[in-house]
Amino acid sequence: MTPRDFFSRWRVRLGYLLGVLVLFLAQPTPLSIFLGAAVGAIGLAIRAYAAGYLHKQELLTTTGPYAWTRNPLYLGSSILAIGAAVTMHSWLAAAVILVYFAVVYTFVMQREEMELRAKHGAAFDAYAASVPLFFPRPAKASPPDAAIGSFSWSQYKRNHEYEAPLGFLFLLMLLVAIWRWRAL
Repeated sequence: MTPRDFFSRWRVRLGYLLGVLVLFLAQPTPLSIFLGAAVGAIGLAIRAYAAGYLHKQELLTTTGPYAWTRNPLYLGSSILAIGAAVTMHSWLAAAVILVYFAVVYTFVMQREEMELRAKHGAAFDAYAASVPLFFPRPAKASPPDAAIGSFSWSQYKRNHEYEAPLGFLFLLMLLVAIWRWRAL
């Protein structure tokens, strides 16, 4: 099993283990929770915007935020991870979160690129040649074959994106509980 396959398959389970570790290391304060929540909200908004366009396993999505970066969901997740790191108020916890994210999602993006190339061939190659992998840049003109071009709340729901804000809210509630418990 390659690292791409391992991290693609185990990233969520490893994330839960990582979550226990970073919560143990966390030293949250009301200010860190507030600031981290604000940063995380930006990441959630980017993820929501991307999820409203994404048609997983159906089409090669190239419009909306996918015209700026091939991985807007992961861009949003990275900002969400930075928000989570800020909420922890611990350099060690932040380092664990950010290193985990950088390593795991580098491999995950590589694997997804391979799958998209295998499924969409030349269309994906043309898309990849004109849109950056991760860091966004202003979009060029949309490709003429961009079949799906607008945000859809039903697509957002179909992609189960509502789970991300619920998970982040749960994290914030845990951190408030940790802060209160440690303040006793």
